[in-house]
Parts: sequence; structure tokens; C-alpha cells
Amino acid sequence: MTDAKVIPFDDDRSRSGTPRSARRRSGPGEVGTAPVSALPGRPDATEGPEGTSAGAEAPEAAGGGDGVWERRIAGGLAFLRRRVTGEYDVDEFGYDKELTDQVLMSLLRPLYEKYFRVEVKGIENIPSEGGALIVANHSGTLPLDGLMLQVAVHDHHPADRYLRLLAADLVFMLPVVNELARKAGHTLACAEDAERLLQRGELVGVMPEGFKGIGKPFGERYKLQRFGRGGFVSTALRAGVPIVPCSIVGAEEIYPMIGNARTLARVLGIPYFPITPTFPLLGPLGAVPLPTKWTIQFGEPIPTDGYAAEAAEDPMLMFNLTDQVREQIQHTLYRLLVQRRSVFF
Repeated sequence: MTDAKVIPFDDDRSRSGTPRSARRRSGPGEVGTAPVSALPGRPDATEGPEGTSAGAEAPEAAGGGDGVWERRIAGGLAFLRRRVTGEYDVDEFGYDKELTDQVLMSLLRPLYEKYFRVEVKGIENIPSEGGALIVANHSGTLPLDGLMLQVAVHDHHPADRYLRLLAADLVFMLPVVNELARKAGHTLACAEDAERLLQRGELVGVMPEGFKGIGKPFGERYKLQRFGRGGFVSTALRAGVPIVPCSIVGAEEIYPMIGNARTLARVLGIPYFPITPTFPLLGPLGAVPLPTKWTIQFGEPIPTDGYAAEAAEDPMLMFNLTDQVREQIQHTLYRLLVQRRSVFF
């Protein structure tokens, strides 16, 4: 098997609110986004028992009666029917919004809320509409930080925005992972795909450290690696969208990487083979991440729409903007680390 390649991001190829999870569960009879018809012999789902509006909660719903479960079951069956019959939408990149919202995020949310207990700051720095490029640090041996970042935006932004992550080509070479990544809205980390998404008004997330960040030794935790040649800045300049720096604290300690079996990594065709205090010593049990306490902070956006069209080709400007983004993320990481009480609480 050949070594995994990372396609550089600069390759030339072709608003804080109540967590969305709380809002989603505030309506006892609410199930996803698909409308559910009233069952025979029962009041309409949008009205109370005496024809009152949905704001006046029916006693049955307030008590979590059988009608609630019937509506939930009906919604679940409707979702399964759409899956079986193919009556759902997928965009040109393979993104399945319904599956992401109702299934994938529901699976990630317990890990996000209960296990890592993620605290989000500065969510108001993400625009309410239009494209924006979120640039974050990358760490943790396995890319759980990208998934938690996606849940943070999805659940906390007042406009219920979705984050489209750019991933290395290795992600799309792995069975099952490839399909799940596409369904969740991930796309290849190349300039063309990123620019198309940004021009469509999407939020795009990138972690420029790549494998250098996620696979760095535990002794170098929270020290940012190189951000490449500034390809993400060039893409943001071409699309005229703001760059939002993002700092993630807590991911570095989930798998403390104390060694790297490079020879085994080359044989397996992966960038690194991590050795941690629990893996591979404890086998599959060693793959369980440590329950660290996370903080995700979004910094003030850096505008790019004031630059001329040819600015994307100016290497000095790209270097300066790249360095500005990197320094803002690094300083925020240090500040969050000073404020942190402990790794786990």
C-alpha cells in the first residue's frame, strides 16, 4: 500500500444562542423537519384538544403521553421510508442534510455534550448568512476535533448554520468513512471545491496544520505547526469572505501520543502509527479517548472583501494574513490554557 497523500489546501486543482439541541428537544412532539399528519381520531398535531394553538400545550403532550410517542414513531417511519425510496436530496458534493441533521449529529451529540462537555465561546463572530472560512487548529491523534467543531456550529449558531469541513484525501480512501464523510458534508481539501462552497454562501472549515498537527507528539501540544503556503487565505480572498480564527482546547489530551511507529505506518500506508499510554497496550480499549473538558472559541473575523481581485496572487499579502490568523489562534490557545482549571474539569 502506498503512502497516504495529503492534498495541500492551496493546490491549484480544477451568530451566542441557546444550543440547537435544547431547542430541538423543547417541543415534546417535534420530530425532525418532516411534517407528520394527525392520527385518525386525534386532534391535529398543531392544535390543542379544543382547537387551541400549538403554543397552548395539550395535557397529553405536557405529560409525555402516548400521542408523543406515536408522533415520534410516525416521524421515524417516514424518515426510513424516504431512505428506502430515495426521496431525499444530496448535493453535488454528496452532502445529505437530512441524514446529517437527524442521524449523524444525534450520534455525535452525546459525545459532545456529556463526554467532552464542550463549551463554546464567540459563536456570534460567525456571520448569520453568506460564506465564511473558519480556520482552526488541529490535534488529538484522531480527527475528533473536526467533528466536535461541526456540532458546535450546528447546535449553537442562532441561524442554525452548517459547517462544511475540508478533509485530506486519506479520508476519502477509507471504506465506510468515505461515504459517511461525504454524507456529513465533508469535501476534498482543494482550492476549487472550497471556493465553490464559499461562493454559494456556505460555512467552510479548514485545519491547515493537517497531519502535522493531528499527529504531533504530546510534548508539542498546543504549539501550532506550519500553516502551509497560505492557500486558505488565497481562497478566502478570491471568494471575498471573512476568515474566522478558531481555537480548540481539550483535544490534545484525548490520546496523548508518546511515540510513533514510523515503519509500521509506512507498511500500513498511513501518515503515522500512534503509541499512547493505552494503545496498543490495551488493544481496542486503548482507542477510547480520555474524557477531557473542551473549549471552542471563535475569534473576531478578518475581512477580505476590501482587497483588490489581484490580491489573491500577492505572496507577501498571503504570508501576512496567514501569519495574522495563525498568531490569533495561538494567542487564544495560550489564554484559554491559562484560564483552564484542569484537563478534565
